[in-house]
Amino acid sequence: MEVDPPLDLAPVLEAASEFASYPGSSPSAHILFSSLSHSAPRSLILESLAGLQNDASAKEFLDRFPLHTLFSVLQTKADVPGTEDTMVSCLDKIFRTKYGASLLLDYAPFIQAGLQANSQAVRCLACKAVSYLLENTGDRVGALQIIVAYNVYPLLLSCLVDGYAEDHLVSVCSRLLSFFLVKCDEQTSAASLEAVKDIAQSPEGISIIFPGHGEEPFLIKNIAVQSSSLARIRILALVAKLFALSSSLATAVYSSNLLNLFEVEINNGHDMLTTLSALELLYELVESPHSSMFLLRTTLLQKLISMISNSSVDSVLRSRAALISGRILSSSDAYTAVDISSVTALLAAIEERLKVLGGQNTDEYESALEALGLIGAISQGATLLLSSSPVARHVIESAFDRHSRGKQLAGLHSLASICGVDRPEDKMLLDSKAEENLRRLIYTSAANTSKLNPSGLILSVLRQEPEIRLAGYRLISGLVVRPWCLMEICLNPEIITIVTDAKIETAKTGMDARHHCCTVISTALSSSNLLQDAAVARTAAKLQEAVRRGPYVIKEHVEAQPVVMTAERF
Repeated sequence: MEVDPPLDLAPVLEAASEFASYPGSSPSAHILFSSLSHSAPRSLILESLAGLQNDASAKEFLDRFPLHTLFSVLQTKADVPGTEDTMVSCLDKIFRTKYGASLLLDYAPFIQAGLQANSQAVRCLACKAVSYLLENTGDRVGALQIIVAYNVYPLLLSCLVDGYAEDHLVSVCSRLLSFFLVKCDEQTSAASLEAVKDIAQSPEGISIIFPGHGEEPFLIKNIAVQSSSLARIRILALVAKLFALSSSLATAVYSSNLLNLFEVEINNGHDMLTTLSALELLYELVESPHSSMFLLRTTLLQKLISMISNSSVDSVLRSRAALISGRILSSSDAYTAVDISSVTALLAAIEERLKVLGGQNTDEYESALEALGLIGAISQGATLLLSSSPVARHVIESAFDRHSRGKQLAGLHSLASICGVDRPEDKMLLDSKAEENLRRLIYTSAANTSKLNPSGLILSVLRQEPEIRLAGYRLISGLVVRPWCLMEICLNPEIITIVTDAKIETAKTGMDARHHCCTVISTALSSSNLLQDAAVARTAAKLQEAVRRGPYVIKEHVEAQPVVMTAERF
């Protein structure tokens, strides 16, 4: 029986290190680069080097050192210093190429063994290999069959929640080594999460994670129940990522009752950091366009309201709960699924917190104002908010409070949203009761200051720093569709002077906001009956000229002038 000669490790490591560092440095790469026309676009050259060249380099390397040789080195020589890192880096570069990924179809046992390895680096590589297999191979069906046949999905979940670093840190004396282990563990978890996301990119992959029958739909939940707090947060991160991928996956997440994991974690008041992490992930989940219709079928909103109302809960948690609640109710779909009593209960809870805070310039106060702006961005939410005068009053008073910059900025943006600046033109105005409450609250707020009228309040905003002024432009753009506010604006020449001054703003965002504000005022004025007044007609002409000039300062053309000079004498 013929025995393979002993492997000379040195040349393998040298070649692997060179390939990992310079994947395109092979002779084939130089030939390909030379074959490109010197006049070829840079983008074409880079694309060629990043694609075909890497495939050619990978093939050339593997012709010298086949995959089974590299795996053998990784398995038998990993205790040699530097070997594991070098081989893992080299294999990672190989599998990133289409050629290397195509070979993984014949090396599924490596993926399975790698996902169960003791080495975090090898496990991370195996997780990435799953992603490379799904992304780069042309045979996705074959790849998914391997994932099923080799039980890859449950192994990926094990890598996601793996507590290797967490369980062993107690016995580690060196802080540096502790940091390294945690970092490796996080890299493996992130790679496994991406791999599960890649599996879920097709209906066949979704059926692996959420099959119609069997225990798999409960696998994620069972792991979460039995895991540490860190592992539970990683599971929640996976749920949030899957939920955001598509409406079909969101449906699967909801049907599998995985959203209940967020409810359980929010209820857990023993670990503030874990609860805060769960809220942050829920905030990420709520950003999905289809979140409201599913979340409002759970008790999550009620739990968030309870958290906002609980004075013993940390202020940071209450702030996040308020923002999440506002975001849940910031889509029109929400109001087809939510019980209006839940919205009024939320508004009451926020109003109570604002009253307790007593106008303090705190992060919690600003978060509460931002939440009200999110709710008020939708017509139904704005109507309900303005029907509850106390909570709306907090927004308006904050918007014109020059003593608290952060609170004023949050108030201005919130009030602009309630006034409909982000709504379609036909939905900016609310019902008559809400509109009357808005007008009354603004006039009352003005009367309680030295400005006496709304135009004075608005002018004071426009005279402040650029960021406040930008929020003022946004507020005017939302308010000016109302006849009473249009009159206030147009009869104050100082406001018109500012919004038509192309030189007042130096940043592009400020220039654009000012010009948009100017355009909205001009449009509203052109369709009103105020033009019969001669002074207003002159204002309209000034606005139209400012609109025509555009948002940016244009240097006036200077004609060449002859210069008469005394003749030089020699």
